[in-house]
Amino acid sequence: MLGLKLPTDPRWVNLAEMDLAEILTDHAFCEQKAATSCISLITGFPEKHDMVRALAPLVTEEWGHFRMVLAEMDKRSLPLGSQRKDEYVNQLLKFQKRGGGKNVSLLERLLTFALIEARSCERFRLLSLHLQDEELKAFYHKFMVSEAGHYRLFIDLAKKYAGEERAKERWEEYLAYEAEIMDNLSLRGDRIH
Repeated sequence: MLGLKLPTDPRWVNLAEMDLAEILTDHAFCEQKAATSCISLITGFPEKHDMVRALAPLVTEEWGHFRMVLAEMDKRSLPLGSQRKDEYVNQLLKFQKRGGGKNVSLLERLLTFALIEARSCERFRLLSLHLQDEELKAFYHKFMVSEAGHYRLFIDLAKKYAGEERAKERWEEYLAYEAEIMDNLSLRGDRIH
């Protein structure tokens, strides 16, 4: 369903499980950044009425996810660590086309966000299936389902505003590039991406 060209190395879950404080910290900040990204789309493209209406509740949902991760950390007496650079996202941002006007910028941002949500969904699925902690498995199953919906929303918005063919063509380019990123990034258990 997600179309990712390169699956996550199965050893990633084992690495993530070794230090839950780190993976939960990274997850919390990913949710915070997701809310901020939706806000930036709304403020950058207020004329896209359907998108604004679709993203407004997503801002609330993503911030709610941030709070859910914090609550899970509190339950486990884990501190929220520092925000880290997200090399995966930084590499995706380098692939965005520059110039070409607002419509090109919107397509690039929507597809970047769709890909981040797709990879998060895939990683949350792995956590929901392979963690030893049954509570965390259920916790991550809920996030997996949610991220799948976000991925679909961003893809649907890209098709709406760029046209189905253009969005599909550029999405395939993003998927190929993302596979290269995944192949070249070192395997780290302290990051969602």
